[in-house]
Order: sequence, then structure tokens, then C-alpha cells
Amino acid sequence: MAKQADKYFDIAPWSVSETGFDPEHGRVAESIFSIANEYSGVRGYFDEDYSGDRLVGSYFNGVYEYTPNDPSIIYAGIQKRGHFMVNAVDWLSLRLVVDGEQLDLHHSQFSAFKRTLDLQTGVLTRSFVWTLADGRKLALRFERFVSMQIASNVYQRLAITPQNFAGDLTLTTRINFDTRHSNQAGSYWEDVREFNDPEQFGILGKTKATRKRVFSLAKIKVAGGALKANEPVKAERVVGRQLTLGLTEGQTLVFDKAVTNIVEKTPDVPNDTVWAKGLADNQAQVGYDDALVQQRAYWHDFWQRNDIQIEGDPENQQGIRYCIFQMAQTYHGQSPTNNVGAKGLTGEAYGGLAFWDTETMCLPFYLFNDIKAAKNLVEFRYSTLAAAKRRAQMVDCQGASYPISTINGDESTSLWQHANTQLQPSTAVAYAVFHYAHLTGDHDFLYGHGAEMLVEISRFLYSRGDWNRKHEFSFYGVMGPDEFQVMVNHDAYTNYMGLKTFSYTLKVVAAMKTKAPAAYQALQRKTHFTDQELADWQDASDHMVFLGDNNGMIEQQQGFYDLPHVDVDKIPVSDFPLYDHWSYDRLFRNDMIKQPDVLMFQFLYSNDFSARSKRLNYDYYTPRTIHESSLSPSIHSIMAQELHKAADAYKFFGFATRMDLDNYNRNTRDGLHTTSIAAAWLNIVYGFGGLRSDGPTLSLNPGLPKQWQGYAFKINYRGANIHVQVNAQTVTITATSPVTLKLYDKLEQVGETPLKLSIPAVWQA
Repeated sequence: MAKQADKYFDIAPWSVSETGFDPEHGRVAESIFSIANEYSGVRGYFDEDYSGDRLVGSYFNGVYEYTPNDPSIIYAGIQKRGHFMVNAVDWLSLRLVVDGEQLDLHHSQFSAFKRTLDLQTGVLTRSFVWTLADGRKLALRFERFVSMQIASNVYQRLAITPQNFAGDLTLTTRINFDTRHSNQAGSYWEDVREFNDPEQFGILGKTKATRKRVFSLAKIKVAGGALKANEPVKAERVVGRQLTLGLTEGQTLVFDKAVTNIVEKTPDVPNDTVWAKGLADNQAQVGYDDALVQQRAYWHDFWQRNDIQIEGDPENQQGIRYCIFQMAQTYHGQSPTNNVGAKGLTGEAYGGLAFWDTETMCLPFYLFNDIKAAKNLVEFRYSTLAAAKRRAQMVDCQGASYPISTINGDESTSLWQHANTQLQPSTAVAYAVFHYAHLTGDHDFLYGHGAEMLVEISRFLYSRGDWNRKHEFSFYGVMGPDEFQVMVNHDAYTNYMGLKTFSYTLKVVAAMKTKAPAAYQALQRKTHFTDQELADWQDASDHMVFLGDNNGMIEQQQGFYDLPHVDVDKIPVSDFPLYDHWSYDRLFRNDMIKQPDVLMFQFLYSNDFSARSKRLNYDYYTPRTIHESSLSPSIHSIMAQELHKAADAYKFFGFATRMDLDNYNRNTRDGLHTTSIAAAWLNIVYGFGGLRSDGPTLSLNPGLPKQWQGYAFKINYRGANIHVQVNAQTVTITATSPVTLKLYDKLEQVGETPLKLSIPAVWQA
């Protein structure tokens, strides 16, 4: 594989640290040190003013702006206006000045720099010694965290210790809505209302086009030193206080800032209501120390339930814990109006938009760790069903066409070759309905919102596909998960997922007719499906084109075998990411694969395919895959482990867990790869643990990489917390309540008494 690690951060089991500051890694570090709680997130930029390269990024889930209408788009069916998660309030903003000399790490002299993200508490700490031009020294320690329990609460602390002098320091603290999205010239925010008292200040800001509002309100406190002056600060879209602090040599002064961020997404709610809530919530907000106690308790409980332990591999131990930590920060079911953006809340690449990766790659993490969060993710798609139906009409189809990228349910991608040809968002939603209902048995959801989505998606697929002269059904002019192939026919992924969607919809509707006739009638009244439609979907399912041979080999799309070959291992590292260095059309002229297509649906519907078929397709497609998508390495790792290709499984696993920490794609500076982060968990549980969740019984086939001494993970399944420990040649499994599992192809009853099994030789590395 041509991509190489850029190792920069310190290795530790429960933290990620940067020792010494390298400006060349500045934006990468900002992404890595991002903290969030689903409601809001902030990049790891410096609190104080910094004139070097950086992105002051602060984001709120579901707070977005529109892109301008593109008048050059004159063709029907192409989206003319997009939307994006807008950079919001900088609640951390500080300026430090001593006798006219301002702290700015781009120019100031400093030493002993250390920045650490503690995965056990969610606290980001940065410390260094600032040396003034005349030799005076101040030890500074910055801390910040976002509350995981009260989503609107965020905290900042600065400890200042003069080491060899006494004197005054001017500290300016601000709430700054004058932020710039992607370093653009203008702000997307209007200042609606301000509040500025000596101990409390803030702004109610409003986005200019979408009229989303954020009220950011701060309380400040100074301890351990003299507060000599406290003056108001006022500028356009900025309020704050300028504090003159008296410092004593060797004595630490502590500045605390507790901020409440109130988000209101509905325009009809009056500003006065938002204002009153912000004032009340900020007044009730506990201080830094009490909030930190709550924060520690939250993360302690989280790790007790969700930790993955690896013995003998410090880099991947750190990597997997970092990924789990970011998954919990990005989404934990705080609101069903939220989704998982491709970069989470860590950067502005992909515009904060959610893609089909949410349902295929992120959902399993929540299905086995937080079922409420999993349901909220699927319910988000139901809440945007009306938008999906509008989109289907826009592209001359019926039913519901889910967008390739979205925040609010509308399509945000104007690139027609993606937005109009990729059908996998719709089939991914259908798969999510199946996966959630299959694992939970939640028939109330399935026979209500789930069935309605299935009917409308099947209706769309049937209207988007077509029949050839041999009475074969297929999809023409599409792009599958491999986005280096555009306007193809008979794409294997698209056709197979379409077939499964038709089949599952028919199965659910038939079950409702006999088992839940009232729900069946309600569904019929709401969607107006007919017996003829059901017959058409069955016919399409029965006659779907599928380019597989009798041996199990599957051609990715019509004509793929005839494409010119590219040796992906000979592509220079300097060419990555390819989208930035190759002309766009060059990507489409060969057999190089961006991310798995055939292997992807063989993973999602694992029980449908033989080991022989998986091996043939793995051996053929893996050398052609460049992994320009963050989900790609993990799928290859999982498939390699199932096929007993231990070296491949371990190689791809490390690539996935440390994609951002080691900047494999050379674009971590733009934000974290949420899909890769989710897939790292899949690598352990579905990969080395051998979990498969699409069959009639949950199955596990644990194996142990030869590089490890052991590992352990936990999953939740229908009320049981299942603990799996793998050491040397033995697997030990317990469950908090009795559950039947398929272990190495044999049904076993698992309960509180440990079940010990020997790892079959074939699963030993």
C-alpha cells in the first residue's frame, strides 16, 4: 500500500499528547485535539490569539447556512443550492498581554510545550512557559472540556504562575461571533442582542440566511490573585471583559470561564424565549470543579461499559480508544434531529454533511453500545422522509430518494455524478431499518416508520431502474461506492442492495398483513401502495441483473474486467489525496478502486456468500483498491480476518485505527474521518472478534493476531451485556443475562458463568 504514516503524537494508553509544538502540524493537531458532545464541538485551536496558520472552528450540530444558488446550473434534476455546517461562536477567545507584550506562539518565545487530550475525562490540557523579551517567565496551563451530561455547558480554565517576577497581566476574554468559515472574508452571523456585565457576558447570534440562533453566555471567575480592573470589551459581533490581574511571584492565579450555548433551530421561537433560557441556564450552571467531577463520572461509566483492551500493541491500543472516544463525542443520541457528519464536529471539509456511511459504518457501533442512539439515527431518516420524496420527484422518480449528503434532509451536492447517480443512500437507509429491527425486534418501529420508509425507497428504486429486452431489471447510469467509476451499468453493489431492499420490503409488508393488520392498513392508507406495485417489486427482485459466475466471482460493473490496469503501489505518496493532485477525469479511466464495492455488500450481507466467493473477490479487488475513502481499510481488514489472511487483517487494521493520528491520507488537518473512527471499532468486533449480525443468530468467531497477547470487548444485545476475552488459544465469554450465540458455527447458551472455548486452529494467526 502506497500510503505511509506521519508519526507525530506521543503513544500512551489513555491519552494523546503533543510534546513540543510544530507549526507544520498545527492544523492536524487542531483536528486531533477536537472535543465535542454531539450538541457542539470545538477544534483544538489555541485559546489565545495566534497569528500563525490555524482554523478557529466551533460548530453546532444542525446549525447550517445555505450556499448561494448557482445560476449556471440550468439542467433539471441538479441541485442548485446546498447547505453546510457553519463555523459559529468562539467561546474560548483570549488575549494575554504583559507590559505591552502580547502572547502569540507564532512569535513569542516559549518552552516545555505539552498538549494532552485525556481520554478518561475528555479534558484537553496545554501547558508551556512563556519567556518575555526581558527574561521574565510565566508558566501557563490551559484546560477545556465540553460537558457530556448537560450538552449546552462548556468550560475553560487558565492557570497562570509567574516564575521570576511579580506584576500585572492584562487578560481579555471574549465571546466572538466574528468567526470566519474556512477563512472566508465575511461572517455568516448577525449580532441580535448582547449582554455585558462584570461577571457575565454574551451574544445572541443569528445566521443570516437560515435564521438559526445561538446564544453564547459566559460566567467568569478569578481566584488566587488580585483582580485590579474589569472593563467591558465591545466590537462588531464581539463582547467580553478586559481584566487587569495582579500576579505574585510563584503564586498561581486561576481564571475560569463557564459558558452556556443555547441553540434554537426553529425560526418561530421568539428571541426573548432563547434569551431567557440562556440567562437561566447560565445562572444555574455549576462551576469548573463541580462540572469536572461530573465529567469524570460520565467517562468512568462509559469506559466501564465500552472499553476495548489490547495487550501487546500500544499504538493500536491508543488508536482504538481514541476512536471510541471520538464516536461517543460525535454522537450519543442526545437528539433525534442530529446525525453523524463525515467529519463530525472537527472541521469544515464535507461541510458537516452526513453521508450513507452513517447507516452502514457508524450505526453498528451504536447498535451494540447505545440502542437509544441507534434508534435516533434511524429516526433521523424518517424525520427527513418528506425531503427524500421531494428529491425523488426532482429526479423524475417516485417514492423517496435519500440524499448523498445532507444536514436537514435536502440534497446538498450539486455534482450530478454523485447526487443523481449514487443510489446507496437510499439502500443504506433500508439496510439500517433491517439491521436495527433485526437486532432489536422492535416491531413497533418496523411496522410504523420503518415500513413506510421501505415502501417509499422501493418505490423510488423501481422507478429509477429499468427493464432490458431480455426482461432483466437493472440500474443504468449509476455510481456505486467506488466513486472512481461513474455512469456505469449493472453496478454489483447497487443491484444487490436494490434486490435486498425489494425482498425485505415485501417480507415486512407480508408479515404486517397477517401479524399486524391494523398497521398494514395504516401503511396502505398512508403510502397508497398497490398489489401491482408489490408484484412489480417481486418481479424486479427475481430478475435483477447480477454479474456473478458459478464460481462466486462478481464483476463490479459491466465492462470492469476490460479497464486498463493501474499498479496502485507505484503511486507516489506525494500524490495523495488524489482528488487534490490528479485531474478529476483521470480517476475514471482505469481499474483503480477508491473503496470497496463488491467486498462492501459481501460484508453487509455476509451470510449470503460462500467463503470461496469472498476469497475470489478479495484476491482480485484488493490489489486494485487505493483506499482513498476512510471506510475502505476496515472492510478489507474484516474480510481478510474472515478469510484467515492474518497479515493483511493486521496491516489494514492499523491503517484504519490510526488514519487520523498518523495522517495517512495527509488531510487530517481538514477534520477527522468519522467513518474510519467508527470502522476501527468494527475492526475489533467484526474483524478479530468475528461478529456477524445479519444472520438468524448473532455469531462470533474470535481470532487473535500474533502481534497481541490478548484483547477484550463488550457488546450489548437484547438486554444482555456480553463480555468477550481472547487470550492465547482461549476465548472466555460471559453475559449478564442468558443469550444464545453461534460460536465457531455451534449454538451456545451464554450467561453469567464464564464459557471457555479453545480457538480452533483455523482462527489462530
